Amino acid sequence: LRALDLLNGGSRGFQRVKRGWVWNQFFVLEEYMGSDPQYVGKLHTDLDNGESGVKYTLSGDGAGTIFTIDQITGDIHALRSLDREEKPYYTLRAQAVDIETNRPLEPESEFVIKVQDINDNEPKFLEGPYTASVPEMSPVGTYVMKVTATDADDPTYGNSARVVYSILHGQPYFSVDAKTGVIRTALPNMDREMKELYQVLIQAKDMGGQLGGLAGTTTINITLSDVNDNPPRFSKSIFHLRVPESSAVGSAVGRIKAHDLDIGKNAEVEYNIVPGDGGAMFDITTNEHNQEGIIMLKKPLDYETKKAYTFKVEASNAHLDPRFHNFGPFKDTATVKINILDVDEPPVFSKPSYAMDVYEDTPQGTIIGAVTAQDLDAGNSPVRYSIDWKSDLDSFFDIDPVRGTISTNELLDRESIAQHNISVVATKVSKYVAVTVHVLDINEFPPELAMPYETFVCESAKVGQVSEYKWLCLNKDKHFFGILFFFLYSDNTAGVVTLRGGFKRRSQEIYHLPVVIEDGGLQTLSSTGTLTIRVCGCDTDGSLLTCSAEAIFLPVGLSTGALIAILVLIVVLYVGVRRQKKKETLMTSKEDIRDNVIHYDDEGGGEEDTHAFDMGTLRNPKVIKENMFRRDVKPELGLCPRRPVASQNSADISNFISLRLQEHDGDTSAPPYDSLATYAYEGEGSVAESLSSIESVKGETEEDYDYLNEWGPRFKTLAGIFGERSESQSDVTSSTTTENKH
Repeated sequence: LRALDLLNGGSRGFQRVKRGWVWNQFFVLEEYMGSDPQYVGKLHTDLDNGESGVKYTLSGDGAGTIFTIDQITGDIHALRSLDREEKPYYTLRAQAVDIETNRPLEPESEFVIKVQDINDNEPKFLEGPYTASVPEMSPVGTYVMKVTATDADDPTYGNSARVVYSILHGQPYFSVDAKTGVIRTALPNMDREMKELYQVLIQAKDMGGQLGGLAGTTTINITLSDVNDNPPRFSKSIFHLRVPESSAVGSAVGRIKAHDLDIGKNAEVEYNIVPGDGGAMFDITTNEHNQEGIIMLKKPLDYETKKAYTFKVEASNAHLDPRFHNFGPFKDTATVKINILDVDEPPVFSKPSYAMDVYEDTPQGTIIGAVTAQDLDAGNSPVRYSIDWKSDLDSFFDIDPVRGTISTNELLDRESIAQHNISVVATKVSKYVAVTVHVLDINEFPPELAMPYETFVCESAKVGQVSEYKWLCLNKDKHFFGILFFFLYSDNTAGVVTLRGGFKRRSQEIYHLPVVIEDGGLQTLSSTGTLTIRVCGCDTDGSLLTCSAEAIFLPVGLSTGALIAILVLIVVLYVGVRRQKKKETLMTSKEDIRDNVIHYDDEGGGEEDTHAFDMGTLRNPKVIKENMFRRDVKPELGLCPRRPVASQNSADISNFISLRLQEHDGDTSAPPYDSLATYAYEGEGSVAESLSSIESVKGETEEDYDYLNEWGPRFKTLAGIFGERSESQSDVTSSTTTENKH
């Protein structure tokens, strides 16, 4: 079998003869655009002698659909256009058989039809567009990135897949290696602050870059990353600030800023105050968001002390790059001038508070002290003084508006108010100072006995005998000499000296001894108290035995035992009488149960006598029990008790009683048996007296309000109001009386 391989579009070339089934590759051009089927090659066997006794068959990839064979001649044709990138080769099987018997003349053999490549695919960048970055100020040749283009054509056949790279846009800043596609910097000292973003266009061309080759392009966005190659710079050399003297310590009084062209951490600025004039008064910090320098106040300002401050502020980078130290110092300095603004401040008192002393009953208009305040502002305005009326409602004090002297406006009474706290106002601008006035005590009250005191003297006392005793004396004055007042002896005891003997309880049991008490003030005051002296029985050594009523009965001959026996007998008799009364029945007649007349043989117990009648209804007229029948009438089955109308006003007991009486009088459900209804109604004879409004005093009684004048200065206004009301009521009464007389 011979195989004829026709190349170059089916034109016959040289012929290679093989023995039997020996195959070469068949080639078919891809993308064939002819109108006739493309001739691939011819199959022939040595057994074919030209007498048409051999038939050729074809099987395998695309047999019958893509490839066809002439059974007699063995010519193979491609029925349609083929694409090498879709399928580069096809494997088929051929066999020669007897045309009549269809018997194989030779074994089946396999051969390949290869699609021959043409340059029909351009290079492609599969991952574009690309993004890359390179530090600014990088030297020439600094690696940026590598790009790769792929060509679908056959790299083993011709130059269809041999790609060459070139840069179309982006010069002179960057370059690309023609074979590898590596991109590098081509220009030194590229500055990000001048231009940050570069767009580079790269081309990949096949056929080794020759004319007629196919090409593909891609874009690379290259960004210059920042480095710290710029120091911070102030926009001006002097900053002027104005700050009120009233600014609070710790508050921000101004802002300055040094601009850095770098970004990120390379633009972070640190501010420092250069030691000097303002270092002690001000501080500066960095705002992390906008890199501003915030000037803070460290100490209070005073315009009158110092009106301006001048200091220098230094701005420097926090992160330095040693590669750029030769660019110069990475810091800048500016001068800050702060002018203090005067604020209209209130006057300042010489003291935070004042304390003054004045004796009570000091004459009106007496100066007790003075306050002083000064205007520290530049104008030094005069100061005017006044007393805050809220702190001195009763106007006890007055103040000179120019000199600040405080004087009494009324007589002071230490026993009423011992201390006055007033507020003095100093204007230009109001400022308050506390003034405490202590009312000093004078000796105006005499000492007196704290309570009535008693002592005793023995019946057997002799002339000149001393009875020692101690008394407690009080004095309303604050400063008096000693809490206890002692008499006669230096050992703090007072003695009662008997001027005679022979005291008898039977003749006189009690003596009242006047005692004169004096204090130790500059103006001595005294008072007289009464000491009660009781005559008592004493032992031989003067010890007290008894001062009771027994002393009266003993001379009659009754002993203590006899007195006790008499008292026991009286108690027994009283208990017996009470028991006898309790046994008596309350009902004198039991013949007719309907007679409910209750007789009492003893005096009523007032509001404590609650056994004869349920007073709950009377005490609360609104509480009326259901199904309450008359106790003196047998209830009838067909009749329902009528609910009495309760009084809406529980306090009007009189109307309630009247309604109940009318109800009983008009009740037709029972015969008119005699009946007595008892009500627990309080009257004048009870302990609680009358609670009814019937006997209430008609008309308002006139009340005398003159006692308000005795309560002191605080009640003068109230006394005046009620005094006028009393006078007006008196005038109306007198006019009414006069009209009645006429």
